[in-house]
Amino acid sequence: MARYKYIESAVIHGGIYGDFHTGAVNTPIYQTSTFEQDGLGKPRSNWEYSRTGNPTRAALEALIAELEGGAGGFAFSSGMAAIDAVLHLFKSGDSVIISDNVYGGTFRILDKIFKQYGLSYKIVDTTDLAALESAFTSDVKALLIESPANPLLKVTDIAAAAEIARSKGALTIVDNTFMTPYLQRPLELGADIVVHSATKYLGGHSDVIAGFVIVKDDELAEKLHFIQNAVGAVAGPFDSFLLIRSIKTLAVRMEAHVSNAEKLAEALKSNPAVKNIYYPGLKSAQGYEIQKRQAKNGGAMISFELHNNYDINKFFEGLEMIALAESLGGVESLVCHPSSMTHASIPKEIREKIGITDTLVRLSVGIENYDDLQNDLFSAIEGARVL
Repeated sequence: MARYKYIESAVIHGGIYGDFHTGAVNTPIYQTSTFEQDGLGKPRSNWEYSRTGNPTRAALEALIAELEGGAGGFAFSSGMAAIDAVLHLFKSGDSVIISDNVYGGTFRILDKIFKQYGLSYKIVDTTDLAALESAFTSDVKALLIESPANPLLKVTDIAAAAEIARSKGALTIVDNTFMTPYLQRPLELGADIVVHSATKYLGGHSDVIAGFVIVKDDELAEKLHFIQNAVGAVAGPFDSFLLIRSIKTLAVRMEAHVSNAEKLAEALKSNPAVKNIYYPGLKSAQGYEIQKRQAKNGGAMISFELHNNYDINKFFEGLEMIALAESLGGVESLVCHPSSMTHASIPKEIREKIGITDTLVRLSVGIENYDDLQNDLFSAIEGARVL
């Protein structure tokens, strides 16, 4: 961020800003699969084939690398494609430690895809640093954490966890989807790799599927670029354009998201229908002090459970403005049922052990008028009362 001091400016002017050839303030959509050469060994430019590199995608990758403070950024066709690329850094016989509270798709790709090729995993409560340290064995080559985690929003001390992993010769990978670089920068806390589902807050408008990997050093950047090019699950030029456009408003959107979430979390905490609430911005929350130290605030995701005398199906049916849908991070508020939606791929016994119950609700707080949000949510809660 050499030309400016603050991230509010970086989201607009960071990376490869505009277009040198024309003076356009927006990077053009280079909607091409290949680039003409003037002769054998005579490329007309630095570009050859859009799987390997495309000017629009390069501008996006430079932007996300700058925002996260990394040596290199890589844009993929989805968040899971980004996770897949990172897991390709490891080989048969290696093991990866994952948080016990992790996105269902991350668990699924390890359990159903990579395990059959000899890459194993260990599920650990990464908020318990003693348990984390004891889980490291000689085969563990990486620690993959979410903080706050999906969907119970458990907070892991990223700096402390990364220090443990480093002392064991392992990489630390942090899924920063819930926070974005506007609220939290894991590389500055000691992580080696950051991943995002860019579909969420970075896209911000529920109109693009994409993912990011950002790495701390040139050696990892070289490895990730090779994997990205070899596997080919890259973000297309138009999706890259949409993400550059959306990231320009990241700061103002996140402020609006968080403002609504903080008020809504306090209101839910005081609602007698709510049995449990999970939001790291509440002083009573697990990891509140750690979250305050390593992130700007608690973010805009809330999870909660209603008491047994409320019908969860009636609650979902009673919502009028808030949509029941997969995903999160769009300008519109979305609610989901993790045990049957985002985390259905995790076996029921594991879900129940870690607290993902059949009554858990996950809410992605949008940027609508706060009063409209609270009225819709609380009306649906009241309408779900059965006793």
